[in-house]
Amino acid sequence: MDINKILSADILDILFDGRNKQYGAYDLRKTYSKRITFALVGTMVICLLLVVGSIIANSTKKSKAEIFIAEVNLENVKEEKKPEPPPPPPPPKQEPPKVEMAKFTPPKIVKDEEVKPDEEIKEVEKLEDTKIGTINQEGAKDDGIVAPPVEKGSGVVEAPKQEEDYDKVFTVVQIAAEFPGGLPAWTKYLERNLNRDLPVENGAPPGKYTVVVSFIVSKTGDISDVTAENDPGYGTKAEAIRVITKGPKWKPAVQNGRNVIYRHKQSITFQVSDE
Repeated sequence: MDINKILSADILDILFDGRNKQYGAYDLRKTYSKRITFALVGTMVICLLLVVGSIIANSTKKSKAEIFIAEVNLENVKEEKKPEPPPPPPPPKQEPPKVEMAKFTPPKIVKDEEVKPDEEIKEVEKLEDTKIGTINQEGAKDDGIVAPPVEKGSGVVEAPKQEEDYDKVFTVVQIAAEFPGGLPAWTKYLERNLNRDLPVENGAPPGKYTVVVSFIVSKTGDISDVTAENDPGYGTKAEAIRVITKGPKWKPAVQNGRNVIYRHKQSITFQVSDE
């Protein structure tokens, strides 16, 4: 190799100067850095594609949350009428015994042929044991026994009326408390105001999460004492209480034509499923 080319020549050209460069060792050493770079870049690209693909797959596979509203005790409940007790049997009718009676004939002076048989004046001795009346009647001697009075009545004994306490909390009424607009409006209100994605945001796995909430509807329709009877977790209990508490007034329950205090139960189900 010329002295002028040594300063600008590659180390491989100096080492393989005068040797057989077509043998293969020269070419392998010459392209080594290029092959290493290509391998590293290719490995990094493949790893990057795997990571990006995993992120995209996880982002497209989202959990879907739905809300189901189940009403409890919103039907009109009619109280069963208890059968009235049968009336007591009427007392047996007993006719008072007939008492021998003689018709009282006032004395008057008439001719013998004008005297009627039933107007014949009885002898005093025969009237000693006979009761004086307006007719002649055969029967027992009057010994001073007085016949029992005959009672007249309906024979039905009325049960004492009990005054109902209208200030207590009713759970069964004739007309239950109702959301303004009825059940469809109540369902729409809950679906619009409940955060259905709350269980997913709090890491809830797929499944159903049902909260049973009870609350008081006053005589004026105000909502109070909102409590949950269970807690499925993931913030569902607090969310159900929050939405019902901030709701509008209800139509109060009615018992015997009067507004009463009513305790209502509401079931709310959050369903989490994979899309």
